Amino acid sequence: MPERSPLDAGLGLLARREHSVAEMRGKLAARGYGAGEVEEALQALAARGLLSDARFADVFSRSRRERGQGPLKIRAQLMRRGVSAGLIDAALDGAEADWGLCASAARRKRFGGPPPADHSERARQARFLQGRGFSSGQVAQALLSDPQP
Repeated sequence: MPERSPLDAGLGLLARREHSVAEMRGKLAARGYGAGEVEEALQALAARGLLSDARFADVFSRSRRERGQGPLKIRAQLMRRGVSAGLIDAALDGAEADWGLCASAARRKRFGGPPPADHSERARQARFLQGRGFSSGQVAQALLSDPQP
């Protein structure tokens, strides 16, 4: 049995970064705390406003968008972290991001210059953007019009 209480361990984890409830549950369980102790700690952290899936989704989506990732990839990552679909939608919609501009910025950062005229290079850049989680419409916008932010 660990020496620290699960609440203290949870506070320590939250001091480093935001966590989803599911992530916190898994990390506390991995540290050897019982299921009842973990649930009590999660409730206490949530009651104090320290643990919030909504805040986690907002922070996570903003950081990933700044890294040049698209909404499809961000959605999948949040789902893997146990965030509900409604909170994911709220975080992505609330970001007020123009995902086409984000795709263009990611393309320019990686490849530079104007969009390619060559079909094979355009296909290569499209695969890159799709791998980053941008939709086909966002990829088309980035490759055809390449609006400046």
